[in-house]
Amino acid sequence: MTTGSKSGRIRAAILACAVAVGGLAGMPATTAEPIAASCAEGWTADTVVSGVGNLENLDSDGHGGFYVTGILDGYLAHVDAAGRFEKVVTGLNHPAGVRVVGDSVYFLTGDGAAEPPGTLARYDIGSGMVTTLLTGLNGPNGLLVLPDGDLLFSALGLVGPPTGISRYRPSTGEYTVTWSSLPWSNGLALAPDGVSIFTDSALLNIYRIPLDAPNNPTVVTGVPRLPVVPDDMEATRAGALFVADHVLGAVYQVDTVTGAACTIITGLIKDAPPLQNPPHGATSVRIVRDGETWCMYVTSMDGTLRRLRPPPGLDLTPADPRR
Repeated sequence: MTTGSKSGRIRAAILACAVAVGGLAGMPATTAEPIAASCAEGWTADTVVSGVGNLENLDSDGHGGFYVTGILDGYLAHVDAAGRFEKVVTGLNHPAGVRVVGDSVYFLTGDGAAEPPGTLARYDIGSGMVTTLLTGLNGPNGLLVLPDGDLLFSALGLVGPPTGISRYRPSTGEYTVTWSSLPWSNGLALAPDGVSIFTDSALLNIYRIPLDAPNNPTVVTGVPRLPVVPDDMEATRAGALFVADHVLGAVYQVDTVTGAACTIITGLIKDAPPLQNPPHGATSVRIVRDGETWCMYVTSMDGTLRRLRPPPGLDLTPADPRR
């Protein structure tokens, strides 16, 4: 995802081809719709931390803080509840997806279409020790913890045949290289039914994948309904999906039943026109407890972690009951 890098140029080529193709063979094409309308009224945004490089991903630490990855500066960092920022692991090659499970922080490295082989690793919060669990990964990107404790991770690499979405079981080390064959997938989120997930891909669509039939994805929505280069996402129990986007530096609210979408914020971008070269915008969203209710945190390639509070009456209860 390095702007201007070889991997960025190859990613851009994938995206250009994807727009021309318009979807995966054998899947229904998305009908033409107007560009997503704004539903930003009532949302408020404030900055938690800024000026920390190019933020790729985040997850809650369960105590009001977050772990984040900096893709270009090569770090895993912690942001505490007071907004204090500290790098805890450095010297990483293009770190991407991050998920916190108890006292462990799982994270990926090697994100990018043409980066050297990546890894899945675990950071122990108490000791600071890093353990590499998997190597040789082909551009790993999004990361998700399933209800049974297994990890799913997506891949965008072009250094070998597409590997789709992989599955890893931390308790036993069991590893399924291609759990789902959906190519060039990116963000991952648990669906409210608990038995399927959402993902998006470089083919510019958003999909639902049943956990018991991972090679039978269905299209939720996509281009041209969304002017989107999608990244990470999170769903709510009410069936909304919030998706980070690189083109406008936007976060979209998607109705996962109808596919309709609207924009709750834009402008979270690293480069101003005419220097725009996606991916350079919003990268990840997470829903976190906010007193008696919920709010959303967003990372962006502009090096800022933001908090978005919804308008009154909008139910942001996350789909994942472990939240």
